[in-house]
Amino acid sequence: MTTNILISGFGGQGVLFTGKFLAYEGLIEEKEVTWLPSYGPEMRGGTCNCAVIISDDPIGSPLVTAPNVLIAMNTPSVDKFAGAVTPGGMLFYDSSLIDEKIEREDIKAFGVPATQMAADAGFPTLANMIVLGKLMKETGMFAPETIDKTLEKVVSARKRDLLELNKTAIKMGMEL
Repeated sequence: MTTNILISGFGGQGVLFTGKFLAYEGLIEEKEVTWLPSYGPEMRGGTCNCAVIISDDPIGSPLVTAPNVLIAMNTPSVDKFAGAVTPGGMLFYDSSLIDEKIEREDIKAFGVPATQMAADAGFPTLANMIVLGKLMKETGMFAPETIDKTLEKVVSARKRDLLELNKTAIKMGMEL
């Protein structure tokens, strides 16, 4: 099985970190993985996206042009990539920031008020992890018991104080 994931948003929304998490999760579960970040020179505040492929088989190319799964953290991301999601695919979007209704009936769309939930919980920079928790719940692509191991790998020593908050944010998304 191969899952093509595209994560998109503004710099500073944790797009690349979310992709890194998914890639490490795949590695821990002994899958074939690619992680391909793409961002503009603005970094924070500029647009960015990240392609992740997780597969049981070798991966020929790291490019994701037709994602099975799309995480859209802002309106420009929905506008640009929602039409590329394959029929039967899934779209996870931050409904706190995206007002438009997803019109496609051939995909499953999950609006997650992640930015509002994160702000209300006191960790406004972790909306991406709430959306990630919802993705993990709906796709069932990873075993919940590997979450802690993955976070240990991807949360840098400089941000170790956010480790437990990341766990909490993922749990919040999984409970939606």
